Amino acid sequence: MNFKLNQQIDQIHFKTIVVGIDIAKHKHIARVVDDRGKELAKPLAFTNTQQGFQQLLFWMKSIMKKHAKQQVLFGMEPTGHDWLNLAYFLKKHLHQVVVVNPMHVKKTKELDDNSPTKNDVKDAHVIARLVQGARYSVPHLPEGV
Repeated sequence: MNFKLNQQIDQIHFKTIVVGIDIAKHKHIARVVDDRGKELAKPLAFTNTQQGFQQLLFWMKSIMKKHAKQQVLFGMEPTGHDWLNLAYFLKKHLHQVVVVNPMHVKKTKELDDNSPTKNDVKDAHVIARLVQGARYSVPHLPEGV
């Protein structure tokens, strides 16, 4: 268990950005943090479409260029099936996708502002911070028949 956690911690270094995405049926929210948890850009709202996914990639690449980062890790909360389209899209574009436990998001959100209130922008930040802290797992995304 400790070896796996150490591998996850080593994966996030000063050249890495973490994009936390709160998944919804029609519109997702993304927030980006660096290896220390510092937020690097304003949140992005994008649709659950090919065009919205392209918008996410453009946004992410511009942040990487601006902050001289070379690696990205996308984290999301796998609730329902709405996250699968985005996960397969990112995998197709050779980006690593990880997931966080929905219960961890629920329990962790109070730490930031001492309030259990829920909103998509706040949840995206909590997801990004959980991934930045190596509190994630790698999903198996089967391909083919």
